[in-house]
Amino acid sequence: MRYSAVIFDIGNTLVSYPLKMRWPGMLQEALAAVSVCLASSGGHLPPQDILRQRAEDENHESGDYSVRPLAGRLARIYDINEENPVMRELELRFSKYLIAVGVLYADTLPVLAELCRRGYRLGAVSNLPWGCPSAPWREELTRLGVAEYLEAAVYCADTGWRKPAAQPFLKALLQMGLNASECVFVGDDPRWDLAGPRALGMPVVLLDRTEQLDMPDECVIHNLRELLSLV
Repeated sequence: MRYSAVIFDIGNTLVSYPLKMRWPGMLQEALAAVSVCLASSGGHLPPQDILRQRAEDENHESGDYSVRPLAGRLARIYDINEENPVMRELELRFSKYLIAVGVLYADTLPVLAELCRRGYRLGAVSNLPWGCPSAPWREELTRLGVAEYLEAAVYCADTGWRKPAAQPFLKALLQMGLNASECVFVGDDPRWDLAGPRALGMPVVLLDRTEQLDMPDECVIHNLRELLSLV
């Protein structure tokens, strides 16, 4: 492969977020942080059994890949108006709880730095859990030292559509001024990371850090350093 740009997924590609294994417990703990914040602001909390049922009802994504925003979910769970001034803080508390479990992979910054040294342009396209707003996650990219290597970082909330929908990829290409054929996409999850870029004519490299993917017809690597010999 020879391309001028590499676009990455973020979660479990550049940064480890163990949400899949721990999601039910993490969701409840994130909502507990929201409850504390709402109570401290004088808000009324529904009974716990109602909160749990409402959270279960909200725990799904749209079948058409449109984003179901976090503000709307929290508004329905806690029976508050989305325009309530406290909503921004509730979204932040929820997001920061999930962000806190993220750990940068050891090979991420060295590989990004090497790709930049070789003249590749870099970007990112990533989904977020539960329709989180993108701002706190983008700030985390800066804190982790990833943002300085990226010309564009597009999250699903930035377009209202989740991968594998085309819109997040198109927004990244627009921001970078590139055609899909000039890029390769690197992601870890076949469900979200294959159909979207391929529909635009962008090749895909799958990163299988745990060596659990059985996809012999795909281009699969097991760490980011292997990417350096491909692009």
